[in-house]
Amino acid sequence: MANIACFVERYTINRSEELNALTNFKVTALNLGHRFDYIFRSEIHRIPEFDALFIRSTTDPMNASYVASRIAEMNGLRVIDDPDSIIICCDKINMYLRLQKNGLRVPETRFLDKNTLNPDTARRVFEELGCPVVLKAPFSSFSTYVEKVENLSEFLETARRYFRRTSAIVAQRFVPSNFDWRVTTLNGEVLFVCKYIMPPSSWKIQHRENGHVTWARIQAMDLKEVDPELIETGIEASAAIGKGLYGVDIKEVDGEYLVIEVNDNPNIDAGGEDAKNPEVYERIIRYLAGG
Repeated sequence: MANIACFVERYTINRSEELNALTNFKVTALNLGHRFDYIFRSEIHRIPEFDALFIRSTTDPMNASYVASRIAEMNGLRVIDDPDSIIICCDKINMYLRLQKNGLRVPETRFLDKNTLNPDTARRVFEELGCPVVLKAPFSSFSTYVEKVENLSEFLETARRYFRRTSAIVAQRFVPSNFDWRVTTLNGEVLFVCKYIMPPSSWKIQHRENGHVTWARIQAMDLKEVDPELIETGIEASAAIGKGLYGVDIKEVDGEYLVIEVNDNPNIDAGGEDAKNPEVYERIIRYLAGG
């Protein structure tokens, strides 16, 4: 029997799909003969009591989830998400450099330094990447701090806003599509594949209007019907980061696959991503328990 801790924060669990997924993890663990305890920020000191840690809250090197991950690693626990994966995936520049170094195809990308931002730099980026251009802050998640700019004024205003919090940002060629593939892997093996179909009139997975947020529709896929090259692209992109749990976002362009990003702590919503692969709960619990 393994004692598994699941680190959560109340502010990150606000949808029934998330709560149901957490319940599925606990029920699965109990059915397999393991203990599965939810722990919160105030209980971080308890982590060394467990055999494994599963993080189900927003990860960032600056927040409590990273502290929890580090404590787990330092005490020899099996941990999802591990500290290195958090650091890499929460820094898009680091992530894209790793993807490029490992030969993964990504949209044409430039890294912009705060000290070199000026109208001439923006014009050059438009000339090289076309118009529009997608600007990304390195610490963004859930499509926040990711914006499409279509002229010099938008480019400079957006870049300057991002540079208030960072010294470098990402500029990428815009790749239009009405959905992203999501390939989720664990320890180098695919768990499930789904499509995130963009909300109407949106090019991102979420659309905000008058304070209301509309999320992409999830279409879970039968793995037998998925192009093996898509799965292989997801596995290779994951391997460029590590051996943890990753959600790889991929765009399909004329039959070829471009990696948009690799996410640690990927979404697993009950009735959403798990719809075609309900065994995902058992596979993750078995991994945490050591096989």
